[in-house]
Amino acid sequence: MQATSPATIELHRDPFGRLVLTDAQGQAHVGVTPVRAFPLAAPEEGLSLVGPNGQELLWLDHVSQLAPEARVLVEEDLATRDFSPRIERILAVSGFSTPCTWQVLTDRGEMSFVLKSEDDIRQLSNSALLIASGEGLQLRVTERKGLDKSSRKLLDRFL
Repeated sequence: MQATSPATIELHRDPFGRLVLTDAQGQAHVGVTPVRAFPLAAPEEGLSLVGPNGQELLWLDHVSQLAPEARVLVEEDLATRDFSPRIERILAVSGFSTPCTWQVLTDRGEMSFVLKSEDDIRQLSNSALLIASGEGLQLRVTERKGLDKSSRKLLDRFL
């Protein structure tokens, strides 16, 4: 396939719900899968549209390179596969030594999880964190400074 740019493609869903990428030459690629290069650290950067055979059809430095309609389709597809709740508020922590139980409010609702070790809190950037629960669920804090004062105070005890 010749080089394809985001401006020369068309993206839509077929009657079966599969993503179809039509390239600049008019060739339709059915069953395209969007894949993030950095799903946690930089979810908007580095996106590949991969064909059903695993071959990369299009690389995007940033999701904003897609037309708004195509971007919505890609984000819908990614949302069905990505499950990493975002912590919006830390409601309570059972103790300040691990293991301990955290009660949090996420963008998916209220939940509790066990933090087995302080090492299960990883810093992704200056302000973003990834917290692994004892059950294997990955929770995100996208902006530490965006948390309320009480949540920041609880979180700081573990950092």
